[in-house]
Amino acid sequence: MLAAVLLYPGKVGAISAQKAILMDATTGQVLFEKDADSRSLVASTTKIMTGLIICEQCNVLDRMRIPKEAVGVEGSSMYLKEGEVLSLQELLYGLMLSSGNDAAVALAIYCGGTVEGFAELMNDKARQLGMTGTHFVNPNGLDSPGHYSTARDLGILAAYAMKNPVFARTVSTKTVTIGNRSLRNHNKLLWRVEGADGVKTGFTKAAGRILVSSALRDGRRLVAVTINDGNDWEDHTRLLEQGFQEYTLTTIVTAGQKLGCVDVLGGIDTEVSVLAKEDFAYALRAEEKPYIRLSPPGFVYAPVVEGVDAGFAYVCIGDATVGKIPVVYEETIEQAVSEKKTFWKRWFRGE
Repeated sequence: MLAAVLLYPGKVGAISAQKAILMDATTGQVLFEKDADSRSLVASTTKIMTGLIICEQCNVLDRMRIPKEAVGVEGSSMYLKEGEVLSLQELLYGLMLSSGNDAAVALAIYCGGTVEGFAELMNDKARQLGMTGTHFVNPNGLDSPGHYSTARDLGILAAYAMKNPVFARTVSTKTVTIGNRSLRNHNKLLWRVEGADGVKTGFTKAAGRILVSSALRDGRRLVAVTINDGNDWEDHTRLLEQGFQEYTLTTIVTAGQKLGCVDVLGGIDTEVSVLAKEDFAYALRAEEKPYIRLSPPGFVYAPVVEGVDAGFAYVCIGDATVGKIPVVYEETIEQAVSEKKTFWKRWFRGE
């Protein structure tokens, strides 16, 4: 069962991958991981970043003339011809469905001026996404000592990329015809797993088989990554199915919900409620019972102002903290005014 996988990731004989991760793309929650932060060659899964940058920085309806540098590139290809004119969207299909190394070079040159210039854009985006174990030197994933990523970083990248509608539409396409080219998506999960809609395969002799997958059911997306996995199709099917079946994305806290009270010292009232500033959702197993813990201290000095940040509330399961939620004060509590009696007031009153 996946629960055993999660509790004992080092003992998972059912997962053939050398490195792997299963993530809830909505929350970023990791449901399973196995050596997820070790750097590896990642072959054509590199093209997830290449496609994402094109979708974000270019108009995919633009057309380009194929330069000679993009013709005859080693490895998988969509067999581009020098001088032919294709739209960026057509090249994206060649990149993501046929894993065309030539399409990657053509797109890189169009967007970045040179392959090296495009690699800088790739690394800039990786830094923005917090992919701390990643560095790119080319747009296609051909083996290079300075070209690497991790299972966790590929999961972060895929979860982000699938939010882009052009990218998501491209990688979920099963077949497409471009002129006299008929392209078929290499991702077998699109035909095998309910809701599967991405993302990318990869293989070189040095890297082994690499697969990044995505599936969407009832508005919930899971992303799986395996590196150096000879049984990747079965492993991804199992991980995705168990992730959906054994975990339910649950809204634990909603914005505006009262999460507790804090004592007020020196105020006209002695306590003030704190409210959640935002929603918090988490994927839970049936037996997991979350609870809320407010951050210390348990008091505040008056005056207290409605809507002002009041720190954080922590979502806990057992002894583990699984998330934190910013909280605000529900109401304004004025400072209590104590009457200080002067000498003359006491004298006139005969005190």
